[in-house]
Amino acid sequence: MKKFFKILIVVVFIGAIFGTMYFLYTKSKKKPVVYETKVPFVTNVVKKTVATGSIVPRKEIEIKPRVSGIIEEIYIEAGDYVKTGDLIAKVKIVPDMERLTAAESRLNRAKINYEQAKIEYDRQKKVYDEGVIPEADFQRYRLEFRTAGEELDAAEDNLQLIKEGVTKKLGQVTNTLIRSTISGMVLAVPVEEGNSVIETNNFNAGTTIASVADMGDMIFKGKVDETEVGKIKTGMDLILSIGAVEDEKFDAKLEYIAPKGVEENGAIQFEIKANVKLSKNNFIRAGYSANADIVLERKDSVLVIPESLLKFEEKSDSAYVEVETQPQVFEKRFVSTGLSDGINIEILSGVTEKDKLKAGKAETGKKKENENEG
Repeated sequence: MKKFFKILIVVVFIGAIFGTMYFLYTKSKKKPVVYETKVPFVTNVVKKTVATGSIVPRKEIEIKPRVSGIIEEIYIEAGDYVKTGDLIAKVKIVPDMERLTAAESRLNRAKINYEQAKIEYDRQKKVYDEGVIPEADFQRYRLEFRTAGEELDAAEDNLQLIKEGVTKKLGQVTNTLIRSTISGMVLAVPVEEGNSVIETNNFNAGTTIASVADMGDMIFKGKVDETEVGKIKTGMDLILSIGAVEDEKFDAKLEYIAPKGVEENGAIQFEIKANVKLSKNNFIRAGYSANADIVLERKDSVLVIPESLLKFEEKSDSAYVEVETQPQVFEKRFVSTGLSDGINIEILSGVTEKDKLKAGKAETGKKKENENEG
């Protein structure tokens, strides 16, 4: 009995050794590599470059006062639509004391000259009516009298203009009433009632009362790097992606490329402008940031493959792919390529839609299951 157990133990031990050796052998044996395959397909290929910028109105006007003073009333607010000539604000004039004093002094001198000229005119007219002096001499006094009258009117108008911003000759036309010079939407009103404003003149831009723009005519204004500006030209199509408007693209057409670049962060940037095509249902606010895909070249409905499937000869740089001739058996085949968008590349010749091309290694079922669990 003891002998039987000894034999059994030896047999089990030897079986364990052979079992372990067989397990290690099968474990070390390489499994055959299985490759995935992909087929060529037909799609559109678009080669493009990207420009960053914003959407702004083509025409944005700053409304400025023609007189200095204090804002007495504001009749609009941001978001309102106005037409050309609509009232924006009213300015109360605060006269400059030096100009006011000079205008009052001018008026007083004009009154004195007018009174003196009138006395002399009346005296000479009486003598002229009696036939004592010729008409040529009388015309000189009449001219001086009329000139004095004109100077008096001018002095009165000047004083009234300094005080009130309007003259009796102009009537309702006054510089104190600020009106819109274009039709559009009020984008901003940077002043409030009670603020002091400065008139626009040859030496000062003046205080902005309001900004008005035509929101129906928008443009994309962006920057293009010097490495890309040589590839674009006016008339090219743009595809705009606006950050604030999700899941919608806008068409635009390039209409301006700056002839001179500006250095920004160590790189030369060129400004571009493109006309944005908007429908009646689109309302785009001024200042939205946007990215523009500039279409450099486009081909529709062409045969393509993923660019990652291409391989190249070391010496000749000829492009080729590996085509499946039998299950998991591949042969090298040279191809002619065309336009690429960085992901897919056009195939001019070498393969057809029916060919299966060698891609990456196929994942094992066990590995996929582990990834799904993770």
